Amino acid sequence: MDVVLLVFLVSLVSLAFAVFKYIKIKNYPTDNARAKEISDAIRIGATAYLKRQYQSVSIFFAAIFVALLVCSFFGIVGKLVPYVFILGGFFSALSGFIGMRTATMANVRTVSAAQKGLNEGLKVAFSAGSVISFVIVGFGLLGISLWFWFLKFWYSRTGIVGTELTQNIVSNMLTFGMGVACMSLFARVGGGIFTKAADVGADLVGKVEVGIPEDDPRNPAVIADNVGDNVGDVAGMGADLYESFVGAMISTAALSIGAGFGMDGVILPMILSALGVIVSMIGTFFVKTHENADQKSLLNSLRRGTQISSILMVLGSYYIIEKFFPQCEKLFVSLSVGLIAGILIGFTTEFFTSDTYKPTRKLAKSSETGSGTVIISGLSLGMFSTLAPCIIIGIAVLWSFFVCGGTTNTAIGFSRGLYGVGIAAVGMLSTLGITLATDAYGPIADNAGGIAEMSGLGENVRGRTDALDALGNTTAATGKGFAIGSAALTSLTLIAAYISEAKVFAPNLKLNLNVTNPPVLIGLFIGAMLPFLFSAYTMEAVGKAAMSIVHEVRRQFQSIKGLMEGKAKPDYSSCVSICTGESVRLMLVPAAVSIATPILVSATLGVPGTAGLLAGVTVCGFVLSTMMSNAGGAWDNAKKHIEAGNFGGKGSSSHKAAVVGDTVGDPFKDTSGPSINILIKLTSMVAIVFLGVALLSNWM
Repeated sequence: MDVVLLVFLVSLVSLAFAVFKYIKIKNYPTDNARAKEISDAIRIGATAYLKRQYQSVSIFFAAIFVALLVCSFFGIVGKLVPYVFILGGFFSALSGFIGMRTATMANVRTVSAAQKGLNEGLKVAFSAGSVISFVIVGFGLLGISLWFWFLKFWYSRTGIVGTELTQNIVSNMLTFGMGVACMSLFARVGGGIFTKAADVGADLVGKVEVGIPEDDPRNPAVIADNVGDNVGDVAGMGADLYESFVGAMISTAALSIGAGFGMDGVILPMILSALGVIVSMIGTFFVKTHENADQKSLLNSLRRGTQISSILMVLGSYYIIEKFFPQCEKLFVSLSVGLIAGILIGFTTEFFTSDTYKPTRKLAKSSETGSGTVIISGLSLGMFSTLAPCIIIGIAVLWSFFVCGGTTNTAIGFSRGLYGVGIAAVGMLSTLGITLATDAYGPIADNAGGIAEMSGLGENVRGRTDALDALGNTTAATGKGFAIGSAALTSLTLIAAYISEAKVFAPNLKLNLNVTNPPVLIGLFIGAMLPFLFSAYTMEAVGKAAMSIVHEVRRQFQSIKGLMEGKAKPDYSSCVSICTGESVRLMLVPAAVSIATPILVSATLGVPGTAGLLAGVTVCGFVLSTMMSNAGGAWDNAKKHIEAGNFGGKGSSSHKAAVVGDTVGDPFKDTSGPSINILIKLTSMVAIVFLGVALLSNWM
């Protein structure tokens, strides 16, 4: 039996599971007309944004397609490359769109469920998160397996066999990953600009200037804020983690040739990922809680599902590697190391961002002396939080490298060690089905809280949705840490794949990758600078869009008579329209910089300079992204800790200082920080696809 057929069948099972969950949630009764009206407004706004975004992105993709087509005519890239690139972008966009539709359908049903109890609300929100996650992993396996079959058929019919066949398949699969990464970057950056512009604008005027509660229906930006949760934290995050899932498989497959594993090494990451989907499904049935559960109990209920999935993954992977890959059974250790590293990074992220632990509570206390100390303490917390993930990733890389023979004094032994690192990345992402479900559930619960507030439902309902929302902030922060950790491992394998591909296409190429070689050193500097430049563009974009929202919200409070008293309705659509236009316009520059930089470096500094670029952007990007995501998550939960009645509670001077900290943290954790993990992988994939440019200009 064709083993890839099993992968294909698992993808169909995953999608069928998602459809079953979707239908079950959709049939859940919604009996509050006001809540339904608000939910419809959020859905319409989110759909309008994605339509506008996809129109702009399609122009960009068309331009890249034409450029790749021209390159293919001159032999710089393969003839299938332009078409594989488009398909990768399509699958990524489709995953994000389905995720957004699911979230906007489930938010009002979570409100209805929360009226019955906390556990009922958790079940509906988590089930919706499961729909999103299993659509993403299902499409990931579907796209990879179908393209593998097609490419194998396409090249086999021309008489290409053996190592050359494997090489051609892997090269085109890397281009599929580039298409996925490009779309993911647009989705993450555009959605992040939208959601944080609306959030910052709503908070600065609503909470700080006017003094009304969060999600107050009098705030003109409140619907835009809820729309942003869907286009940024669902559609953007979904496309992001789809890219991580696919990228780990593809980058590991690219190392199979140098490791001497051939086609078996290409297929193994797919089989292990398929196993991860199955065990994740099993884990979802263990997620439940009880009424009046505190944050620790809610967190444990989600942990239970991920822990069971992880245990099953370790046991199942041992059997699969023994059966299908007996030539290197130690890969089981690499996978386990990656899985454990992902769990540990998730725990360290939770430790630094959850108000259950000391760091965030200490940050909340710093608000007593004003917003300045909140900013200083938050930045300090974020910087300090990078220590543990760096150590964890370092140990994971060394362990997985050595256990697979990386210390062997041969080229093939070194390559096998790197392949082990790739399997560690696959292991870290293997249980993405349930890990992503816990992440995607967060913005659904957040929307539910906003709808409950605007609908005027009772305090008990809002209390339940607030509890689910606070848990969602922690799981979202954990998901971001998990994503950047996997990005670091995946990017390392992509760098190795880049050098391996260069040696395959230019066997006589003499590479001087010594750090004292000027092109390498210059590439390192450019790579280290790129995450900062990218973050500068995205932070500035949030600031510009937020200023437009602030002016519009102020205008409405001043010009609409009776708005503050609740006797008149604000114009919600104008804020949604402003966020849509600004985010689509402002996302283009950072995306273009991300794609253009590796091409320009390839053209000027050749293979050594590009290798330096990839190393610099990986190391610097990993640390900066971790710092920004954790600082932003801690600022957010410090604010919520105060709103729960600590240090003066809502409306106090401490609360106002914490709101300022959260305002700074919003683009940190939801725009720039999480987008960097796509940047570092996209840079590597673009460099591999345009390797021909680097080979033509290789001068040192």
